[in-house]
Order: sequence, then C-alpha cells, then structure tokens
Amino acid sequence: MTDDPTDHSADARTEARKPARPDPLLLLALSAAAGVLGALLSGGIGGPLGVLCLSPLAIALVMGPERGRDRLTTAGALLSIAAAAVAALGQLLGVSLPAPSPPVAMALGLLGMAVIVLALGAGLLLARRRAREAKDRQDNETQRLTSLLSGQPHLLVALYPHGKVRALYGRAPEGIDSDALVRLGLPALAAQREPVAAALKAAATEGRAEVAFAPLSAQDRWIAVSFRRAEDDMILAVLRDATTDRAREAALEQAKTDAETLASGKSRFLANMSHELRTPLNAIMGFSDIMRQRLFGPMPDKYGEYSGLVHEAGSHLLDLINDVLDMSKIEADRFELSREPFDAREAVSAALRLMRLQADGAGVQLRGLLPTQPLEIDADRRALKQIVLNLVSNALKFTPKGGAITVTAHGFEGVFELVVADTGVGIGAEDLERLGRPYEQAGDSDRRAMGTGLGLSLVRSFAELHGGEMGIESTLGQGTTVTIRLPVLLPPVQPAEPAGDNVVAFSPVR
Repeated sequence: MTDDPTDHSADARTEARKPARPDPLLLLALSAAAGVLGALLSGGIGGPLGVLCLSPLAIALVMGPERGRDRLTTAGALLSIAAAAVAALGQLLGVSLPAPSPPVAMALGLLGMAVIVLALGAGLLLARRRAREAKDRQDNETQRLTSLLSGQPHLLVALYPHGKVRALYGRAPEGIDSDALVRLGLPALAAQREPVAAALKAAATEGRAEVAFAPLSAQDRWIAVSFRRAEDDMILAVLRDATTDRAREAALEQAKTDAETLASGKSRFLANMSHELRTPLNAIMGFSDIMRQRLFGPMPDKYGEYSGLVHEAGSHLLDLINDVLDMSKIEADRFELSREPFDAREAVSAALRLMRLQADGAGVQLRGLLPTQPLEIDADRRALKQIVLNLVSNALKFTPKGGAITVTAHGFEGVFELVVADTGVGIGAEDLERLGRPYEQAGDSDRRAMGTGLGLSLVRSFAELHGGEMGIESTLGQGTTVTIRLPVLLPPVQPAEPAGDNVVAFSPVR
C-alpha cells in the first residue's frame, strides 16, 4: 500500500465542521418566486415591484463563488427572465392585484429599484475585488517564477529561430556579455558562428540540439549550449560554463594517449628484443647441453649435475621469453599468422610428444584422442602447437601426481575444436573470471612462481587471431576443461565413406 501525501480524511473533517451553506440555486428560485409575488401584488410586471423579477440575477452576482460563477450567473439570468414572464402572464390572466395609488406606487418603485441597484452594485464591487485578487496572485506567481529563473546558476535564454534574444534569465557564464547577447544575438558572440547557427537550425527543425563554442571576447573559455524548441517561433537555450569539463576531458584524453603510447612502446621494445634475448640464451643452452651429454669426454658428476640444471633453467627461461615476446608482438599488432593447410593431428601429436617427458616426470598420465581420419585445417601450425603446449603445461601445474590430462581434437561444420581436460585441483570462481588476461595467474604462490601468467592469455589471443574463441569450465576439486574453437576446418578432399553408425572413431596418442 502506498501512502497518499494528501490527507483527505482531515479535509473531510474540516469541511464537516464548517457551517452548512444554503443551496445557491434554491436561493435563486426563492428570489424569483418573491419577485413574481411582488409584481403580482403591485399590479403586474409593470407595477412598482416588477423590478424585483431581476433579483435572481442580482443575487447570483453577489454570491457567485470563484468556481461555478458563470453557471450561477446564467441560472440567475434565466430565472429573472422566467420570473418576468410568469408575472406578465399573471397580469394578462387577471391574477395580479390592482395597481396601488400613485404615492404608494412611487414609494414601492423606489424601494424595489434601490434593492436591485444595491444588489447589482455589490455584485460589481465583489467582481472587481475578485479580479484584483486574481491579478495580484498571478503577479506574485510571476514574480516568484522570475526570481527563481533569475537566481538559477545557468543562463536561460528565449530566442527567435534566427538567434535574436526574446528574454533571458539567470547568470551569464564568464565570457558572455548579457547586453551584447541581447543586442547582437547568440551566434554573433561565438568565435565560430557556423556551428551555433547550424545548431539553432537543427533545434528549430528537429526540436533539440547541442553545441559548444569559445566566446569571441574570451576564447580561453568554453561555453556549452543546449537548445530545445518551445514553440514554432521560440527556442529555449541553456548556456553554461564548460571550461573545467573540457579541460578535464582533454587531460583524460591525453592520459589515455600517453598510456597507449607507453604500452605500444613497451610492446615494440620487447618485440624488437627477440634476437638480443634469444641468441645468447640459445648459446647457453647449447653449451650446457654439450656439457650435460659429455660430448668432449667425461667430467666430474657434480659439474654434470650443474650443467643439467643450467640447461633446465635455460629452457624454462626461453619458454618465458617466448611467451613475453609473443604477447608483446600481439599487443603491438606485429604478430602475423602464417596460415597454411595441414593436418591438425600432426601438430597436436608433436606437442604431446614434447610434453610426454614432463608429464611422466610429474607422474601424470597424458593421452590424446584424435580422429582416425585426417583433420585438415587452414591455420598457423606454430600457433596451434603453442596452444597445445601452453594448455598442457598449464594443466600439469594444477594436476597432482596420479592424475590424468586428456587432449581431444575433432571437427564439425567448419569448426576445429580442441579440448584439454585435467583431473587436477580445479580453479576457483574468483580466479576463473581473471584468467585469460595478460599476467593474470591462479593458484597459490608456488604455482604462480612457475610462470608469467601469459599462457592462457596467449591461447586466447591465438584463438581470436584465427577468428575463434576460448572457453574455460572448472570446479574446485574436480578438474578443469579448456575448449578452443577455431573456424578453420577445411572440407575433406574426398567424401568420407558412410559408416554403420554415427559414432566418431578416435585413435589414442600415447
């Protein structure tokens, strides 16, 4: 139930306490009857009291309320006419009494005339007083409205469609001279008149328009104007000082430009560092691998162990550098796909072979489910291989010993779909929302230290570069499933032979 702000019950109680007013129509009817009776008693309508037939009209003028005054006056006039007609009819029918003697007739005539004149005079005086009170109320409301308009913080201007001023209220913003505005019109005060004139024309035809300009007398200021059409020949305009807003917008735009320039410069720098970072690291890995394999003869076991650690650390560092450089190229719009038709099973199998040793070392079962028929796609072979490597590597971080990772690839309706599912610890809802953005990581501090947070971001970027998408589903304690869909599947060169059922055959990759 909603509360009514108007207390109707209180109004009803107030009305009930007021003394009952007589019905105006009943009084008019009684006065008409009295007028007929007076006329018939004094010799008819032409008698000295025949003038009393005008009493309903006089009483209506005196007691007419603010509302319904015209209706009551009309009723009084009709009753006066009716009373005069009845008195004349009675005189014709001989119902009226004989006319009184001249002295008595004169006295009665003067009395009747005095009553009617006094009543009409009182009615006219009351009408003039009511008119004066109504005018005073209107003047007060006009003055109050004018005061409110003049005190508001902006400048409200009523304009002709060509820009001349009809009226203005409020405080003029800095840079606008009210006298010059009235004398010359709004377009003449702008440093560039054409936009203001065009906005006025648009407001006249379309009903509204917005424009901003620098005043001719203060071009370091900025004035915003909102136009609204009020009538066919009048347009309302609100002028306000927008200098601070414009400066704030300019500062935000400059900050955005600076940030974009800085980010682009960082991305270009990292992208250009590919050779400088990779070349010495490849040399370190090559020499450490020679030492690890003892190609030039035996060496102490401790040195062999150290060379293995150097090679392992170099491989990890190279993976991190490759991720950073790839993301930098993508952010700098310098990464170009090298698309070619190939069998997706080959790239997926090659990536799984590279990750097999790492999975065996972690005690995690890694298997791939690939279709027995070729899976021809038009894509970047290296990017697809990198997608599989990143997803499997990420799954290994969150899958404990004894778990399993399954990589499935298949195609349908022109779409190549890759699904990597693990039985690991899963990802929380709060982390799931962040994953896929650059440098965002999930899990505890030990797992976050194992990478840069670019793996899933690169996967998403590679998928989007191919026009595809990445989806992640995960539940804590139940594992994670990452699905990649790429619209890159090519139609088979030869139609596949019909099978006995609709089951898709997969061959496991071990």
